[in-house]
Amino acid sequence: MTPRPESSGSRPKGTAGEKIPEQPTAAQKKSAAKKTAVPKQAAAKKATAPAKKAAVKKTAATRSPATKATAKKAAPAKTTAKKAVEKKAVAKKAAPEKATAAKATAEKVAATKATTEKTTAKKATAKKATATKATATKAVAKKATTKKAVAKKATATKAAATKTTAAKTTGTKATAAKPPAKKATTKKAPAKKATTKKATAGDNTAGNSTAAQAQTVPPEMELAVSPAVGSADRDRLLNGTHHNPHSVLGAHPVPGGIAFRVFRPYALSVTVVAGEVRTELQNDGDGFFSGLLPLREVPEYRLLVEYEGTVLDTEDAYRFLPTLGDLDLHLIGEGRHEELWTALGAHPMTHQGVTGTRFSVWAPNALGVRVAGTFNFWDGTGHVMRSLGSSGVWELFLPDIGEGELYKFEITRPDGSKTMRADPMARRTEVPPATSSVITSSGYEWSDAEWLSRRAEAPAHEAPFSVYEMHLPSWRPGLTYRQLAEQLPGYVKNLGFTHVELMPVAEHPFGGSWGYQVTGFFAPTARLGTPDDFRYLVDSLHRAGIGVLMDWVPAHFPRDDWALAEFDGRPLYEHADPLRAAHPDWGTLEFDYGRNEVRNFLVANALYWCEEFHIDGLRVDAVASMLYLDYSREPGQWTPNEHGGRENLDAVAFLQEMNATLYRRVPGVVTIAEESTAWDGVTRATHHKGPSGFGGLGFGLKWNMGWMHDSLQYMSHEPVYRKHHHHEMTFSMVYAYSENYVLPISHDEVVHGKRSLVSKMPGDWWQQRANHRAYLGFMWAHPGKQLLFMGQEFAQGAEWSEAHGPDWWLLDPGYGAEAEHRGVRDLVRDLNTVYRATPALWRLDTDPAGFEWVVGDAADDNVLAFLRLDPEGNPLLSVSNFAPVVRPDYRLGVPEDVPAWHEAVNTDAAAYGGSDVTNPDPVKPEAQPWHGRPASIRLTLPPLSTVWLRPA
Repeated sequence: MTPRPESSGSRPKGTAGEKIPEQPTAAQKKSAAKKTAVPKQAAAKKATAPAKKAAVKKTAATRSPATKATAKKAAPAKTTAKKAVEKKAVAKKAAPEKATAAKATAEKVAATKATTEKTTAKKATAKKATATKATATKAVAKKATTKKAVAKKATATKAAATKTTAAKTTGTKATAAKPPAKKATTKKAPAKKATTKKATAGDNTAGNSTAAQAQTVPPEMELAVSPAVGSADRDRLLNGTHHNPHSVLGAHPVPGGIAFRVFRPYALSVTVVAGEVRTELQNDGDGFFSGLLPLREVPEYRLLVEYEGTVLDTEDAYRFLPTLGDLDLHLIGEGRHEELWTALGAHPMTHQGVTGTRFSVWAPNALGVRVAGTFNFWDGTGHVMRSLGSSGVWELFLPDIGEGELYKFEITRPDGSKTMRADPMARRTEVPPATSSVITSSGYEWSDAEWLSRRAEAPAHEAPFSVYEMHLPSWRPGLTYRQLAEQLPGYVKNLGFTHVELMPVAEHPFGGSWGYQVTGFFAPTARLGTPDDFRYLVDSLHRAGIGVLMDWVPAHFPRDDWALAEFDGRPLYEHADPLRAAHPDWGTLEFDYGRNEVRNFLVANALYWCEEFHIDGLRVDAVASMLYLDYSREPGQWTPNEHGGRENLDAVAFLQEMNATLYRRVPGVVTIAEESTAWDGVTRATHHKGPSGFGGLGFGLKWNMGWMHDSLQYMSHEPVYRKHHHHEMTFSMVYAYSENYVLPISHDEVVHGKRSLVSKMPGDWWQQRANHRAYLGFMWAHPGKQLLFMGQEFAQGAEWSEAHGPDWWLLDPGYGAEAEHRGVRDLVRDLNTVYRATPALWRLDTDPAGFEWVVGDAADDNVLAFLRLDPEGNPLLSVSNFAPVVRPDYRLGVPEDVPAWHEAVNTDAAAYGGSDVTNPDPVKPEAQPWHGRPASIRLTLPPLSTVWLRPA
């Protein structure tokens, strides 16, 4: 970091004792306007020696000479000036200034006498000169009269407001000072106003305070004001609490020219370069630099900023207009900005013809916001953001800053303390455990147009939909997004899955959370590569014909003090009520779904993943915890809604809006709810009200958690006891068509002591694998879509661990039991192949016309048989025998219009590691009624198996 130079103290001020120029003659008055444009060097030659020295050392920070009347009344005028500049004067300069004042007073008295003799021809002038002399004599002995004291005060005020730069226009200033003095003697109020104007000359309102005078006084009569930053603004900028730094810093028209103000901590000097003009600004201390150039308009300019050992040639960040318009701010305030990620965050761009990065952040409770990053050595002091009105949005365009730079926002909380925060809208982050945001933009060119054009041909609930759920970092540990793109599509395609579901890929600090405690909602985790690398993976899967679903977590977020929790010093993204904010299960915070900007943040985030990364669907995590105010809470720990109920009305409205917006904007997308209760209408359209009075939530699919729990409970029993739990396998059909369901065997079922799927099964190793295969066959035939977590496709015996992922060594040909594991994987491939080729298994998944029981009450036999039908009536017969015995000639009723049946899948086949009890020949119906049907067939049912038969 460039070391900070010693402070030069407060900006130097002019005093009432500075040398006074001679009273201009009539000819000088006539040419005063021309003299305002005299270059600085020429003006300096005409100045007296002390004035010239002050112009060199103080550039534009010292005040102009006083008028002749002020010189004659030096004692009271000096007192008035001293009071005005008392806080900013440097103590060590007091003695020299007094000596200069004494010398200047003597010289001015002589100059006054000479001027008076030249003007004796005019009676009015002679009278005035006499009065002036008398006043000067009186000033040494006693106070002037009240009116003349007021006149002196007004004159001294205007003189003190003038800069050393005004030496270029000495004649003009002396002439201009006289009429206001006469005006001031009329009454006391204008004199007070002049004094106030002097005190605020360096403030950001200086231009406005002299507007009336600028309209009435010709340009050549204008009085220059101090360009230095006023004390109030100076303190706010240094403390990081300024709401509008652009009104102070940069270049601003003021009386006397253009004021340039620059805030560059640690800089040794700052030079303004405007075309051929190079002007070094006055160093006002603490990183502030200022100067007044005698220009009519703000020029195109750059800054040369000298630090120790280097000079930076750059644009002035405070010369740019806001990069966000009124429409953006209006939509953000309403919570309707559907492309919020394009408005907030860090965006490389070209603004007003200059390349740089636009930073913007929502922090309505902040006293001030600054940007810190690698580009300013993590010191945001000089990069103060401006507040864009009541929107709560802060913005700053930084020129010459581009991709790859790290940054955070330094926020001053309402209590004055400061916090350094990652960007909530960051689209790229550092690799954890580092927490900085990274400036990024995408140049990725997609190649999945064909996939996108086809994915909307049929809704998900009427199409084949089998999902391979996976945790990207641990599927093949150590692989990047691009390396995964070389292996994953081929593997999933070979197994026949239609989709992959990625556990949360949004950035998260703790790997053990598997991505479910998100801190970077708009950034794919940097553990595996860049955002464009992730795009490449999605693109590769699409080109292989595989859809991409992603777990999305809008239910809660962690409490990390660099992320969203109390982002600007007060509850912002979380609910203000502590009972509503704290999530009771995970130690996290719940979003405030009733706040427009928070709802907008989440809705836009859902759109972001689908539009920017071509994600085909979102599986929404922990929906139940969002819907109920009393979720995991005891009585007294929650407050009922306005109707006295336990439903979270804000969350309901948010989910409805999210789904409606996503389906409207992204054709072919699907949303899937992980909702574990009997909430009415999870997959019903939002505009259709149900019995409870609520409209539907608008999801496309819902995880069938009831089926999963019941069926796994049944399978965990020894076969001899299963007849007592037969209803656990049939109950799902009571409500199978109440929602559009997915049947999930997810990561949640194979961790934390729950054991892997095959290990849940009873019996020895052979029986466990047989049960495992039979269960998968039953699952794929049951109404609903399928989801299987990685590792379960080849019967991994150990629980999943994010540290090392699936046990791929089980498929190593050198391993003795490799064939048994590979057989299960081959079964999964064949189930998916037949499934995708058989519309009866998916076309009417949500229609009762697509399912018929053959036998659902054979509890003593542990047998379940049913028909699946497509819209044309073409059937598939599924028969499961969950007993460890062979059942020969098992009679089942079937439709009479099918001439013969043949096996499509038999989970007991030798190729899958079974005992190879099969029905190799077509099975013809007999005219014997059975199970209420006019015809029947006789089958040999293998032990612990599921058999699929299709018309031959």
